[in-house]
Amino acid sequence: MNQRAQREAAGRKERDLKTFDVQAIDLDVSPQRAHAFIADPTQLPQWTSAFASVSGRRAVMRTPHGEVHVDLSVVSSPEHGTVDWRMVFPDGSVATAYSRIVALQEERCVFSFVLTPPPVPLEQLEGTLEAQARTLTEELRSLKALLEHHA
Repeated sequence: MNQRAQREAAGRKERDLKTFDVQAIDLDVSPQRAHAFIADPTQLPQWTSAFASVSGRRAVMRTPHGEVHVDLSVVSSPEHGTVDWRMVFPDGSVATAYSRIVALQEERCVFSFVLTPPPVPLEQLEGTLEAQARTLTEELRSLKALLEHHA
């Protein structure tokens, strides 16, 4: 196969590869309570499997290749119901997670999370997003249990 055909095949594979997942869960707590908990980075180790610990703007993340220290920043807006996390890895690569909390009633809301691929080369992505999506499903269940049963 010539180089042009290889580039075209790679481009088709990239377009066909699912590069995001969106999940949501209803929470029987106020949007304000949900936002306060979710936006607090020190709470991440309680409901996510990716974070071993968080202290200030530094976090220890669990990866398939072991633990890694990252710079972590949270950009949130209670008014808009958004909570986004930005993680800078030692090699300079950046991952961002996006979420939103939407009020349904005074004591009920929905939390949605957009899962984007990790900052790895395309050839390493296959299967990774699907595995992360399964993990996210469990993490959202943990979040729901924490918020609803520890009110």
